[in-house]
Amino acid sequence: MTFCKSLMAAGISAMLLITAAISPAIAADDDPELIFKKSTVFRLLSPNAKLSVYALDDPIIEGVACHFTLPEIGGWKGWAGFAEERSEVSLACRQVGPVSFKAKFEQGDEMYKQRRSLFFKKLQIVRGCDPERNTLVYLVYSDRIIEGSPQNSTSTVPIMPWGNSPAPKCGEYMEK
Repeated sequence: MTFCKSLMAAGISAMLLITAAISPAIAADDDPELIFKKSTVFRLLSPNAKLSVYALDDPIIEGVACHFTLPEIGGWKGWAGFAEERSEVSLACRQVGPVSFKAKFEQGDEMYKQRRSLFFKKLQIVRGCDPERNTLVYLVYSDRIIEGSPQNSTSTVPIMPWGNSPAPKCGEYMEK
């Protein structure tokens, strides 16, 4: 009887761990804001495949926002979190107000990260600075532990004056 209880407790613990792993895990403190979803593949008896459009403010650079689109696998595997999400993603970042820097950053610093499969794949948005052109550069890509992924998208944000505020120089906020 004790063995059966131990086995049942171990099974419940394993199910809880799997459930926690399946739920979307977003590493950033601020979740992106879902703007809308659009179905791309109709499925009669299971959830449709969709494209989801999100907005995300840069956490250390005020006045810059990014919008990105992620595909979501439909069907029962996609609904349960067992399907590996596709790597294609698009990105557009823009200046949406006066730019101000809250902290220094390194080239290629991570702005946002999200797990895209049960264990191995993740989506990342990283930022950099082109000091010669005073332009912020954002790169989104997905990677796998073993083979990586060539799927990526880049967006640039030239820092412009806003109202009476002069344009700060991104090169002054880069860590060397």
